[in-house]
Amino acid sequence: MSSPFGFWTRAPQSRRVLLFASATHVWSDLFFALYAPLLPLIKDDLDLTFTQAAMLKSLYVAASAVLQVPMGFMADRVGEFWLLVGGNVWVALGLVAMALAPSFGALLAFTLLGGLGGGTQHPLASGMVSRAYDSKARATAVGIVNFAGDLGKMAAPATALIVAVTYDWRGAMLITGIAATAFFLTSVLIRRSVEIGTPGPVGSEQPGEGGFRGASTGFKILSVVGFIDSAIRAAALTFVPFILAYRGVGESEVFVMLILLLAGGAFGKYACGWFSERHGLISIVWVTKASAALLLAATVFAPMAAIAPLMVLLGVGLNGTSSSLYATVAIFASQARRSRMYGFFYTTNEIGGFIAPLAFGRLADAFSIGAAMVLMGLSTLFVLPVSLALRPHLRASPAN
Repeated sequence: MSSPFGFWTRAPQSRRVLLFASATHVWSDLFFALYAPLLPLIKDDLDLTFTQAAMLKSLYVAASAVLQVPMGFMADRVGEFWLLVGGNVWVALGLVAMALAPSFGALLAFTLLGGLGGGTQHPLASGMVSRAYDSKARATAVGIVNFAGDLGKMAAPATALIVAVTYDWRGAMLITGIAATAFFLTSVLIRRSVEIGTPGPVGSEQPGEGGFRGASTGFKILSVVGFIDSAIRAAALTFVPFILAYRGVGESEVFVMLILLLAGGAFGKYACGWFSERHGLISIVWVTKASAALLLAATVFAPMAAIAPLMVLLGVGLNGTSSSLYATVAIFASQARRSRMYGFFYTTNEIGGFIAPLAFGRLADAFSIGAAMVLMGLSTLFVLPVSLALRPHLRASPAN
């Protein structure tokens, strides 16, 4: 009788790496997306302002950025597997602590401490997969990893719908943290089948392997594009539940709308990773971000019958860009430098993810949640002219 794990052992190692990285990304994005659907419940329970509610989300994102660059350097020497497992267990236990927090101050502290473990996931999983698929289909593989992350994001409002409606936000965090800890401790059993070693010492590249002339400038411009993209996405995911509630959508229906939003994002990440290999990054940025700008403003004015399809399309516009950006990082770095370059890139992104919710939270408190959403849409347009500066630096990309 064949082993029930025969499909796993027969799969090429690159595919096993992709499946492992995708599974860790499902959990990691669930951890960090869980705040969005729970924020209205937390705001009411602890009697918070919009700015205080945004502070929780922003602090979580900021904490996850702190260790990304150090973890990228560490991965160059020890590989990614143990860092991915350890970091995700850290965040999972942080959720358990958050669920038990007795006050807003304690919740802030546990949010900061728990979020620090998130610094391992994005740079290390992306670097690991980009090395496993370095010869071909890299953008598609990175797109699949990011598609998996959006499955985790979709699971966040589903978890809120199933658990938080009955057990409140604390129950949702507690159950998620315990289940994730069990999963990652069990994943140690497959370590040997997914480890692909270390990237190799910096300086070991063959001539020309480190990229092409202008790579440093191109990477900086790409990071600015990623900063704006991440800032708008973080602000939108923070405040979409509030604008829906403001417009009269019920609590359970808000969770359903968020599932649709994130389902659109999951499709967008996969599709845009595939399309960017064929049509280039700049086209993807313009289509997704121009549509996101219009749709963010439409959340305030669109008729209620249009909200469900609007959420799906907004998800594509908000999230689709990122797969193309993540895959493009590899153009500017050799294998030996890739984990640390992803670390720098994701850290830049998450600085945007920290600042934007706080800024738009202040606008919502000062004016209204509707005004904040319209200004968010207008701010999205800044990414379009910046992205054009990337064009001369993408000559080495097959799609350009």
